[in-house]
Formats: sequence, structure tokens, C-alpha cells
Amino acid sequence: MRAPLSWLREYAALPEDLDGRNLAEALIRAGLEVETVDQIGAEVSGPLVIAKVLAYEVEVHSNGKSIRWCQVDVGPHNDSSGSRSVVCGAHNFKVGDTVVVALPGAVLPGRYPISARKTYGHISDGMICSAKELGLGDDHTGILVLDELDLQPGSDAAPVLRLREEVLDIAVTPDRGYCLSIRGIARESAQALEAAFTDPVNRAVPVDSTDGYPVELRSDACPLFVALTVTGIDPTRPSPRWLARRVQLAGMRSISLAVDITNYVMLETGQPIHAYDADLFDGPIVVRKAAEGEKLTTLDDVVRPLHPDDLLITDSSGPIGLAGVMGGATTELSASTRNVVIEAAHFDAMTIARTSRRHKLSSEASRRFERGVDPEASYAAAQRVADLLVQHAGGTLLAEETVRGTVPGRPSTTIADTLPSEILGIDVDHSLVVRLVEAIGATVSDSGDTLSITPPSWRPDLRDPYDYVEEVGRLIGFETIVPVVPAAPVGRGLTRSQRARRAINLALAARGFVEVLSFPFASVADLDAMGIPVDDRRRRVNKIVNPLSEASPYLRTTLLPGLFAAAVRNLSRGNDDLALFEAGSVFFAHDRLLAAPRPPVTQRPSEEELVAIDRALSRQPRHLGALLTGRWQPDDWEGAGLAAGWQQAIAFVEAAGLAIGLQLERRAAEYPPPWHPGRCAEFILPSGEGIGYAGELHPEVCARLGLPARTAAAEIDLDALVSAAPAIGDIPMISGFPVAKEDVALIVDDDVPAVAVERALRAGAGPLLESIWLFDIYTGPQVAEGKKSLAYALRFRAPDRTLTDADAAAARDAAVAAAAERVQAVQRTV
Repeated sequence: MRAPLSWLREYAALPEDLDGRNLAEALIRAGLEVETVDQIGAEVSGPLVIAKVLAYEVEVHSNGKSIRWCQVDVGPHNDSSGSRSVVCGAHNFKVGDTVVVALPGAVLPGRYPISARKTYGHISDGMICSAKELGLGDDHTGILVLDELDLQPGSDAAPVLRLREEVLDIAVTPDRGYCLSIRGIARESAQALEAAFTDPVNRAVPVDSTDGYPVELRSDACPLFVALTVTGIDPTRPSPRWLARRVQLAGMRSISLAVDITNYVMLETGQPIHAYDADLFDGPIVVRKAAEGEKLTTLDDVVRPLHPDDLLITDSSGPIGLAGVMGGATTELSASTRNVVIEAAHFDAMTIARTSRRHKLSSEASRRFERGVDPEASYAAAQRVADLLVQHAGGTLLAEETVRGTVPGRPSTTIADTLPSEILGIDVDHSLVVRLVEAIGATVSDSGDTLSITPPSWRPDLRDPYDYVEEVGRLIGFETIVPVVPAAPVGRGLTRSQRARRAINLALAARGFVEVLSFPFASVADLDAMGIPVDDRRRRVNKIVNPLSEASPYLRTTLLPGLFAAAVRNLSRGNDDLALFEAGSVFFAHDRLLAAPRPPVTQRPSEEELVAIDRALSRQPRHLGALLTGRWQPDDWEGAGLAAGWQQAIAFVEAAGLAIGLQLERRAAEYPPPWHPGRCAEFILPSGEGIGYAGELHPEVCARLGLPARTAAAEIDLDALVSAAPAIGDIPMISGFPVAKEDVALIVDDDVPAVAVERALRAGAGPLLESIWLFDIYTGPQVAEGKKSLAYALRFRAPDRTLTDADAAAARDAAVAAAAERVQAVQRTV
């Protein structure tokens, strides 16, 4: 909401020396979000004066351009005569008209300086200005002609044009819908500065009356409808300059007198107004829900199929307006409109919000209705529109008026007078609570230690005792409340899983990986690009009811699409060497949708309800994913660097396990896309459970996603990894005794995985084995055809003694024997 300071002053008795920035600070302290204070017209400087056209000559030049060589009276200026010669290309003025002239030395919006210069064979000693050139609107079809009387040539044009103004731009939160009006912001300004406030809504809604244009209410979503009729308006009359300027400063376009008046009153009071051409009505107005198959052409010339839950304004011809959102084209005001019916109604906020979202049609009216509009403002706002039409359009307000329905009741809330003190943590005495609650417009019935409070009609958000506590704190000033940080209970801290996840993140960052955070949304197209089979569990997605983007309407079942998108974005910006990782939740839908109970918010859910809610939720494990492309180590003076590939993807997963004391096993995996068959590994927990994969992406996947060839990726179940980690007491202590080194070379069949050999050696070596790794693979003349030689380094260490050669040899021989038994390995001697 944009609020001109001069408009606020009409209803709040603000100090004369108060500027917009100081008012903004006061409103921010009161809880409003003032985004900017715009100094409108501040960039216009120098002599900008009222002038009268004395004479002109029309000249047509060789390029076909027709110009006017004008003599204008600008009054005495710099001891010179009041007559100036100015070249003008517009033709919408005549001799005797009053115009605005920027004299040499003036600077117009856009830092456009004015000087005397030669153009079309004449010296133009200034410029006759259009509204657009002055920053007063978008009209550049002709120069600005003033119709005000008693304007003296040479006088300053800025006050006449209302050129300079301070405008507060306020982001109105959903609970402060009343601040989508000058009335609401002026009230808050007056409260913040303890100034007097004059309410523009000064007429009560009368009892039900049917004397005016006939109206019938057939839906509870419209509890109140006011209709006034103004006849004989002159549609050719322009909007008063002050009114059009205020509408423009508030962020809306000036359209026509009648439309500008309805917009002006909406901005002033917060009550949306709609005006109909009365001569285009066909029968009485009926407010009802839409019927199946009905359509409406709205004011934006869009034909909209209607939903049965849409609330409509209709007559005998059918729908003529989408209630609370936008009017229809059939009863639109036009240049021939003479008789007007003014509608000021109250509509259910949720009904309007759903209609607006259903049709993807947000309007100034719907934004107000869906936040809650003061129903008691409807009659006063309609009368204000009628008065302005009578005053400025020459119309006549008919005495017969229609008021159907009543103002909805407001719920009372009972609170203890000590509740604000208990919640805010400061002493707020009884009388101060009463005074502050009454200051927001509420009615208080004081019963001593309890207060029965009825909210004002413009505050539908006040429904709970704690809403009033917030209002008390807001008016006291949250900045005056000293924060007290609760003491942390002794013996608590991060949970085991939290410590494990932090250790993993730190270890991966230390290895050179950069953490990213992506949105947890996905699309079917993402899964198609990865080549995920239709029967894969990653296809079991949860559809979001109201997604941020229709392009990604599902919750993700894998982290990889987010990493792919981050990589593509970085590659498009020249960042070619990437090692990215992300830890986050994925979401797997149930095979059958389960309904979750909805317990009331007034009490804690029962254990049975909590179990049912948890059962209805989809499984949401945390995953850990990575993507690598480009160079792992850059080229330097020592030689070529190292390309990032499947080796680093596998090392990524192993590093995550080692960070929490867990050594993972891996085996070659023939896994479907996105990984390359034969170039990825599956990771196995000591329990034998697989937790994920790492390796090179399939070339077709890389091509579809726009990734470089041989890009590598990894994804594992982080929750499963953390759950399998040993407890702190289970991690072996580092021994101070020396290590015993043994190497063995084993000959096995070509199709025996190295991990199977390693698993057998571990099982046979016993508790003295500290570490084992594969350091050589050999095939050649010294090994029979169909065989391969695997060389392993075994390191033994005891926690309580130095191992003898015999101890180490015995452990080595036991490991070789286990390998011979399990994988038919033969120890190589040459």
C-alpha cells in the first residue's frame, strides 16, 4: 500500500515538522513493514512555472513534422519580460490556454536539463511540458493543459500540480488488511505518535432497506449489500487534478472520473467499490453461487468458465461480475454512461480468496477482501462515492437506497488481565492493558481480574487471547521489552544423529566439496531425464496441492535433480570445475493415500492421534548426494591436473562413512540410470544393507541434462548411514604400539569382485587387523588365463602390546585361509 503523507494528514493530526522517514520509523516500531519512503518529484528542480499561451504559428518542415512556434506569458523572470518564445510539437492547446513551462535551468525527471537551444530554425527558450515529462503519468499524447481558474503566469507550478510528495510504501501482512487503506494507516500513525484521529467512516449502516435498486442475496458468503443510485452524471468531465494525482501516487492509473472516484474511496476507506451502468442492467441484482457451465467475460476481456463455488453478481441476463474480484464487461462504465448504481458489499474472505486463486486473477478488490474488510465501512464508502459523483460529475443522488443484510457479529474474547504480563515478561498493570486494548478500537468490559473484549469491526484477525497480548506488546513497543535468553538445561546438547551429520558435513567440506541447498520440489520431467523406470520407487511421488510452480508440482524422491540444476546453472556461468553436495530430505509416497486426523488447536493431540498423523505421513529419509564434473585438481606448473570422476564420487561416500567411524564395503553394481552400468558401485553397511550408489552418469543422461560427458554423482541414505555408525564407546582407541605390516597377493577368478576378497580377508584376520586396502591388480604371463592377481596391504596392531613376527604371520595366514575357503583364492608366490 502506497500512502501519500499529505493524504494521511487529513485524518491524523501529525506534527507539521514530521517528515516521511520519521513517520516510517514510528510505524515500523508499531509493527508495520515500511519498505521505502519515496520522495516523489524530488528530482525536478529549477524554474517550473505556470504560463499562458499568447499566440502561435504553425510551421510544417521538410521532414513532414508540424510544429508550433509559440509565444507564452511566463510572468516576470530574472528581470526579463514575461513573454518567451517556445517551440512545441503538440497540437492539443489553443491561444489563452494555461500550460506548464520549464524554463532554462530547470531539470525534469530522468535528469533532463532544460536550456535555450535552437530547434527547427528558432531559439526555444524553454519547454511546454506534458504530464509524462513531469512524471505525472504516462500521457504523452499532448501537453498538459490546466483548467484551474485564477492561475497567475510566473507562479510556481509544483504546488498546483502536487508535484512533490512523500509516499510511504508499506508491505501489508495478511493480518493487517485494514492497512490497505489511508484510513487504516492514518489510524496507526495517530496511535504511534499519540495524535488525534478523524475517522472518514462516519456513517453507521442503516437497517434493511429495499427502496433503491432491487437486490436479492442468495448466499451466506454475502451478508451485506449496499446499493445507491446516482443519475445524470456527465461522463465527459475530467477527474479533479488532486483526485487523479492521489490515485496515481497510491499506485493506480487514472482512467475516468467515475472509475477514479471508486478507486479513490477504496484507497481511502479500504472498502472496494464497484459502479455499474444502471441502464445496462436487466432486472434485479442477485448475489448467488455460480451454476454449472456458466461463463463470465470480465473487465479484462477474458471469458472465464465459472466454478460452482464462485460467488457472482448477476441479473436476469446471467453473471455480470465475479463478486469481490472483478466486474463484468456487460455493465461496464463507458463514455456514454449517465446513470450509475454503486455497489458496496461485504463478502466472505475465504470465498473471495479461493475464487481469486482459482481464476489466477488478483485485483485490488480481492487483495482487500481476502484479508478482511470492515463491514461497517460499506455504507459510508458508498455515500462518499455518491457525494463525489454529485460534486464533480454533476449527478443527482436518489433518496431511495438499498441495504440488504446486516453487519456480521464479532466474537468476544475473555482474557485474564495478567496474561500480557505473563507472556511479555514485563509488568503491564490492569489500567494500561485496558487503555491499550481500547486504543486499537476494541470494546472492553472490565470485570476486575478478567476482561471481555470485542474487537473493532476492521480487525477480524483478533480472535484469540494472545492476539490481544500481541497488540499490547506492539503498542508498548517490542523494542522496550528486554529479551531474556532461557538458560539451557544441564546435560543437553546435540543429539547423536546431529553430531554425526555435522561431522559428515565438515569432513566433506574439508575434502573440497561445496554444499548447496535446493528446493525440495521435482517434476516428472526430472525423473524422465534421469531415465528412472516406471516401477522404480523414486516414481512414488507426493503431489503438492498448491505448488509454488506448476512446473515442479511434486516433492522430490532423489537429491540428484537439484544437484543437476545447480551444476547446469554454474556451467552456464563459466564455473566448469564443480564438486557439489547436498544433504536433505526426500519424500516417498505411500502405495495408498492415508487420511490424517485433524485435532483441534485448543488442546494437545492424543497419543492415538499422533500415531495416526505419523502413519499418514510419507516416508521422509535424509539423503546425501554429490555431483562432480570438470577438474578435481587444476593444471599447474608441475603438469596436468586430475579430472573429477567416479573415483572421487566413491571417495565421497567413503569419506562420509569414515567421518563417523564407519568403513563401508562396496561392490560393482549393474544399476539402471542415471548411473552408467558397470561404472558405478553400490555401498553396503556391515549389516549387509545397501544404502546407495556412486559412479559415472550414463552418457544419455548427461546429454539430456546438458552436463559434460563422464560427470559423476553419488547418492546414499544418510539416515541409514548415521544409524549404523558405532557409538562413541564402540570406536576403537588409537594404540600407542607399533604397527605390523604384511602384504599378500592372491590369485582368483576374473569374475570374483575385489570387495568379496577383501571381506574374506577381514573375516579371517581377526581383531588385530587395523586396516586393509587393495594396492595392485595384475593380469599377465605369470597368471593363468581367466585369473587375476589382487595384492592387499594388511596392517596389524594390538592395543596392549607390540606384535611379534609370529603374531603378524599367524593373523596373515588366517586371513589367507579364509580367502581360500570363501573365494577359492590361492596365494601367489612369484
